[in-house]
Amino acid sequence: MENQADLVAAEDLLLFVNAAITSTGQREFRSQADEQRMSLAFLHAYVLGNYRELYAATLALDINHHNAALIVRRLLETASEATPEQRHTEGRLIAGRLAVLPPQRVYRLFREVRRAGVNNRRTRAIMRDWLAARPDPALDAVKYRSGVKAVARHAHLRLDRDFGLREPGLGELGPFLFAPHTRRTGFTTPLFESWRRAHYTQSALYELPYTVAEGFAARHGIDRGVFLERIAPRLTRLERLRLQESARAHRADAVAADLAAMPLTRLASYVLALPLDDRVRRREELTAALRAAALRTAGPRAGSWGRVAAVLDDSFSAFGSAQKRRRPLAVALGCHFLLEALAGELIPLWLSGRTDALLTYPMGPTPLGTRVLDALEHRPDRLVIVSDGWDNAPPGLAGEALRIWRTRLDPRGRTSVVHLNPVYDAEDFDVRRLAREVPTVGVRDAEDVPALVELAQFAEGRSRAAELWAHVDTRVRRFLEVER
Repeated sequence: MENQADLVAAEDLLLFVNAAITSTGQREFRSQADEQRMSLAFLHAYVLGNYRELYAATLALDINHHNAALIVRRLLETASEATPEQRHTEGRLIAGRLAVLPPQRVYRLFREVRRAGVNNRRTRAIMRDWLAARPDPALDAVKYRSGVKAVARHAHLRLDRDFGLREPGLGELGPFLFAPHTRRTGFTTPLFESWRRAHYTQSALYELPYTVAEGFAARHGIDRGVFLERIAPRLTRLERLRLQESARAHRADAVAADLAAMPLTRLASYVLALPLDDRVRRREELTAALRAAALRTAGPRAGSWGRVAAVLDDSFSAFGSAQKRRRPLAVALGCHFLLEALAGELIPLWLSGRTDALLTYPMGPTPLGTRVLDALEHRPDRLVIVSDGWDNAPPGLAGEALRIWRTRLDPRGRTSVVHLNPVYDAEDFDVRRLAREVPTVGVRDAEDVPALVELAQFAEGRSRAAELWAHVDTRVRRFLEVER
């Protein structure tokens, strides 16, 4: 028999995971950035103070990069409060999470750790090991030069020993980072020499990473179209996606990206940023790319979810904010195509009444209740609601409809219902819920939907806390096995 403490801990963990999935400390449609940061800071302090082991374990879950970095920082700052066993497990979880974080975010995290004065032996070892595992030290030194310098100083690294011995010539790492303009001769490391030459030779900048070369191109006054055309071979996959429209405007055809290979939610964001006329003109290309990305995400689960009704929020609040422009709508559009791939039959119901997902845009009120009733009339195997939960046309109808459906019309749960919410509600320290009888989980990327639907069973209250702990333990074990 589970005691009250177990149930409270389970509820607190789910509350924190929802926040760690959705909130990035940035402005949302209905809350300012400082409200988001203050609310999130309270949750981090509360969970760390009361459930340290669970707090660390969330590094193995599908939380966003912002909160993963916050957890790592707080664990390092409070290392003295942990037992030796906890520090050992935390160290492995931190190493595993840092390995999958974008490098620029890790360097930013290390600079924050340095400013906070955290300089114990374990922290230095984590920094050293992460740097030693980087696949291309020279590239990091050029692309993230200030970050590498900060880590080298803080962790007291011997650069020729700890970072770079695998490649001939990287004994030049120290001089390049700290005194690159004092060398009387060139560097033998090709990338370092290209950086040095790019200061006075235009051709050399095309041997550099795009983010570095862009600054040199501006300094040399190079035409944007010429620059994009010639730097194209150095672009990463996501840089190609971000530069698509700029390249089209400058007729730099070499920058064209393979849209079908892009992550689903990023691709949805790209599509929504296009004018409607462009979406119509490129309908076949964009639809094929979205479906290919969705099928790749669905994997072996494709077609296994039966008859699915999806209520998708394209009301005005789906615009998000200037910092997270159209992010909620991008999640909904990604979910549309992913659910199409997962379902045997999909019944998509956009709040606006539109039937063309590709042409969706944020507009109008949020009549969730009406669309939920429409969806339930189809008697689907699953009902998936993707919305920020602000049901206002009329207010409360969705929650009441779901309550009656679950308690009176379908008490045995023949129709599985889950609410996926992409927006953190800073005031309530959680994502906004529609009904107590229906599980609500936060969602950051459409790609995470299958895992989140699995997590939703614990939010529904039908599963015991012990089953939640078992689920978390399993995810941690899998994560640490990948880390090894």
